[in-house]
Amino acid sequence: MYRALAFSLCVFATAAPAAAHPSPPVSPPVAAPAPVLLNPQMSYDGYRDLITEVRPYRLARLIDWDTFAAAARQPDVLILDARSERQFAEGHIRGAVNVPLTEFSVGLLAEVIGPNRDRPILIYCNNNFRDDRPPLILKTGRLALNLSTFTHLYGYGYRNIRELNDVVSMSDPRIQWVSGPTPTGSPRRAR
Repeated sequence: MYRALAFSLCVFATAAPAAAHPSPPVSPPVAAPAPVLLNPQMSYDGYRDLITEVRPYRLARLIDWDTFAAAARQPDVLILDARSERQFAEGHIRGAVNVPLTEFSVGLLAEVIGPNRDRPILIYCNNNFRDDRPPLILKTGRLALNLSTFTHLYGYGYRNIRELNDVVSMSDPRIQWVSGPTPTGSPRRAR
């Protein structure tokens, strides 16, 4: 009898706290979110990998103004300005050719650069100038146009790219800054 009473007390002692603190209600299972269907014509991961690949290559291809100017005088060198057509018309380095970054494509780059993927290409952008006035308004450093231009050219298979690393002024006579409409109205023709 003592055993039955002790057993009953044990059961009651363990059940009483459970009754005093009921379990929280069980929520119905939540369905997992549907997977995001990514556009098969875009690859953020591929772009991130490309940037990682380009970084050390680009750092080895940065040049100062004197080297840029000397290279620009060499035959078959292309000075590529990837700013907008309007900005290019408002001013650019003499001899530059305009292909806005937003228009880069396999066909257009081949048309402008030519069939030689090893053609020397020099690039510059707003952030190479200290003037910070139209047509050279500074961009946020991590979004400077040269970063995207270099990465895109590399991604399209062009490797002989050199990027101006200096900060200069468009009023510096060494720069040979020109403005106005391009010859024959084509933004792609060098002045």
